[in-house]
Amino acid sequence: MGAFLLVHGDREYVRRPGEELQTDLGVLDVPEDVSHGDELETHLGEPFTVRELRGPDLFEHFERTGAPMMPRDAGLVMGHTGAGGGDRVLDAGTGTGVLAAYLARAGAEVTTYETDPEFAEVARENMELGGVADRVDVRAGDVTEHLDELVAEGPFDVLTLDTGDSAAVVERAPELLTAGGFVAVYSPFVESVRETVEAARDGLTDIRTFETIQRRMDVGDRGTRPSTAGVGHTGYLTFARKE
Repeated sequence: MGAFLLVHGDREYVRRPGEELQTDLGVLDVPEDVSHGDELETHLGEPFTVRELRGPDLFEHFERTGAPMMPRDAGLVMGHTGAGGGDRVLDAGTGTGVLAAYLARAGAEVTTYETDPEFAEVARENMELGGVADRVDVRAGDVTEHLDELVAEGPFDVLTLDTGDSAAVVERAPELLTAGGFVAVYSPFVESVRETVEAARDGLTDIRTFETIQRRMDVGDRGTRPSTAGVGHTGYLTFARKE
């Protein structure tokens, strides 16, 4: 079973059923049969509301092994590929596992590769936390070294890539993807975008790249205006499709 949020005011803690929460508000034993909406009290009588973990909560509470994919980027990947229930997804560059968890929560079966074995183990724990371990197969290794066997395991409906050698995987995308399948590549640098696009031109169609930018709005008594914190740039997303 996955974890739940325990909420008291603006405080949030993540715990699994049967685990203990210790805070300055007291000790709380989370029962095995806990459910969304329950109200639990610490031994000092402080109430906590049990809330089901949602996608944005995973981003906030997964243990991090680096900068996770931002929710806006994950949303664009899912929106442009249509990944959902019944789809098989090959993901590379697992990292914290935010994207893999989002895809699994939408009903996809995800095979994801992480080169660092320790990071891969953290990602497995995060999948348990998010309640999607049964739909995400976290493998430690370099995906480029396993492409032949993945072609045999395929076809996949969607490829999602966030690695320095994504272009090498995109070159094999026509073999890995089912007809009509999509590839989505996150690139932190423009130079990587060009490599990806050139690789996609050999066998894929509908190639498009977007810079992901988001700007918050401040709503106050005097009026509403863009935040002075600046424009939030994360990276570039390239999408392509197999005919």
